[in-house]
Amino acid sequence: MTEDTRWLSTEESAAWVRLVALTELLPGALDAQLLRDAQITHFEYVALMALAAAPDRTMRMTALAARTNATLPRLSHVARRLEDRGLIRRFPCPEDRRATNATITDAGMRLIDDAAPGHVETVRRNVLDALTPEQLQQLYDIAGAVLTRLDPDERLTATACQFSEGPAIARAG
Repeated sequence: MTEDTRWLSTEESAAWVRLVALTELLPGALDAQLLRDAQITHFEYVALMALAAAPDRTMRMTALAARTNATLPRLSHVARRLEDRGLIRRFPCPEDRRATNATITDAGMRLIDDAAPGHVETVRRNVLDALTPEQLQQLYDIAGAVLTRLDPDERLTATACQFSEGPAIARAG
């Protein structure tokens, strides 16, 4: 052990253990609902939502990989499954034939429209409804502070509230 290690205090350790438990349990709850209701994983839902929000509902696969925090091989595997289901279409990028674009199809748009209400209810039931308005603001601030370090380039655009108004601080900024 080095003498300069900044060990966690009891309070820090307790907060850290709870955060780890949250990051382990929440993805399973999100996947379970989406798999049951729409036969897609949360990662697939996030990829479809990113395409739906993109100009012309189209993105380069490399940009989509960055936006979903995925490796290109993982995204390609998922994209093949989504394409087989008719939810997206991949094609050579017209500006750079070395690149591949993905676009969400009308069937993909219908799927996320159908899946969104259940997903929002799951998010509310498991996270948002457990918080007071003050705690929601604190969660927004805390997540923002940590994301500034983990995602300084805002690859995941987590600081933008693109699908809702977001907390009051997000609207004011």
